[in-house]
Amino acid sequence: SSVRSVETIRFNPFNENSGNQSFATAFVDENGDGLILSSIYARGRMSIFAKPLSKSSSSYELSTEEKQALKQAQKKLDRIKGND
Repeated sequence: SSVRSVETIRFNPFNENSGNQSFATAFVDENGDGLILSSIYARGRMSIFAKPLSKSSSSYELSTEEKQALKQAQKKLDRIKGND
């Protein structure tokens, strides 16, 4: 299988004037397997996280933004499957 849907959510986790520099991106295949890659940007530091997905869920807790990216990726997959 291969990645069939990629969706990114940009956000500002600290309500600073730094803009939406943080992001969560879901990469999923037709089975809901893949990963969520997210980055939290704060003045002076940046953290990156990778969380595996299996059947559209993760053994790691997903943030609100990560859940939103996954949901949008799943919607895109549903549209793709409907067009095949």
